Amino acid sequence: MEEAGAAGLTKSALKGKAWRRLNAELYCLAELRQDPWLLLSAWQRLLPANAVFAGPTAAWLHGLDLEPTDPVEIVVPPDSGIRTRVGLRVRRCELLHAEVVPIRGLRATALPLTLASLCLQLPAVEFLVAIDMAVNAGLTDAAALGRYAEAAKGRDGAGRLRSLAALAAPAESPMETRLRWLLIQAGLPRPEVQTNLRDSRARFIGRADLFYPAAKVVLEYDGGNHRERLVEDDRRQNLLINAGFRVLRFTAADIHRRPEVVEAQVRGALGGLGGGSLRRLNVISRQH
Repeated sequence: MEEAGAAGLTKSALKGKAWRRLNAELYCLAELRQDPWLLLSAWQRLLPANAVFAGPTAAWLHGLDLEPTDPVEIVVPPDSGIRTRVGLRVRRCELLHAEVVPIRGLRATALPLTLASLCLQLPAVEFLVAIDMAVNAGLTDAAALGRYAEAAKGRDGAGRLRSLAALAAPAESPMETRLRWLLIQAGLPRPEVQTNLRDSRARFIGRADLFYPAAKVVLEYDGGNHRERLVEDDRRQNLLINAGFRVLRFTAADIHRRPEVVEAQVRGALGGLGGGSLRRLNVISRQH
């Protein structure tokens, strides 16, 4: 508001159609598109110098596809006087110097701490989605997260981070992670993720979203762009089938509304191995 006054703008002017109210103290021109970077930069100028972006806000700053500004989340020292209000969630804790990183001029919690805090806020499957995003982006891996969780033993979120980080994989979409989670929760073996497939002559014929190599079963998630890629996907599927792979395709509706059907179809495809082989697959998946 001080900057608005210095620019000759009154409170009544800011209430006009030309301006959009972002929170009690922030306004922007209505014609400007929503830009989280601009909003977070404005917030940082309003916040105490020791405030650090955290939670989903910090995750977005690290490059993860989470909602960063609904609300903006920060961490401040326990004795800070700032309070949670509309558009702002405030958490209190002491941060080590190494737990704060600069990202394009904004202060954020380091990625491992960011993920540890997310695991306290999100359902397990959505937290795994966030971990997989980080792994796929090359920001971390299961081993690094496991080491961090072990070093942070006793801190909030460390135990859950350690258990779910063991399932981390470079999934290319949230729905692939949700499909994998569905299978794991059903007691099925953990499939490989983003595996390159080759025919009997070692020629590359495609990449599987999820794959059970012993059964040669390929699981594919058909997203919103499947219709646009229909011809290409059909050709690829034909190559896979001709090379001896079995292909099962699932949609978001299958995963969300018919999980029991997904489980039954995958279990049936793996059941062709026989009970002993399926048990061995489960043992192998737990070892990995």
